[in-house]
Amino acid sequence: MSRTIRRKHLLAGLATAGVLGVGIAAPTMAMAADSTSPSPSASASADKDSDRERERSDRQQKRSDRQAEFAEALAAELGVPADEVTAALEKLREQRAADRPERGDRPERGDRPERGDSADRQEALTQRLAQAVEDGKLTQEQADAITAAVEADVLRGLGGHGGPGGSEGK
Repeated sequence: MSRTIRRKHLLAGLATAGVLGVGIAAPTMAMAADSTSPSPSASASADKDSDRERERSDRQQKRSDRQAEFAEALAAELGVPADEVTAALEKLREQRAADRPERGDRPERGDRPERGDSADRQEALTQRLAQAVEDGKLTQEQADAITAAVEADVLRGLGGHGGPGGSEGK
């Protein structure tokens, strides 16, 4: 009986060794095969650029098609020629574009106007909380708890520090 148990142990050990051997050898062979592959060339990045340009063009075409469909449906609903609706929508788009600042005209992060000091922010928060209590959106107890949390620096973002992009280490 002990002989059969030993044989079972031997067979189990051999099977385990075989599995481990394959488990180690297979990834090693795969990594060796990967290291012989050629590195990406400049044409691969050019292909990516042309793919991006093609996707951008496709998106613009789809957007243009949707806008044309919208203009036609609006014209049919209003009972006016589609050309007039299209011209009016284009005029509105141009006006909106003129009202928006260009990307280059926006202030940089460092050029943004300074926020008020801590006392100014605290006063503004107190006024907003008082208005919320007056409007019935908060109870006075809730407003007091928020004020206490801000003063104890529990609500970091509301005090002007520690929010997104804020400083964590004071």
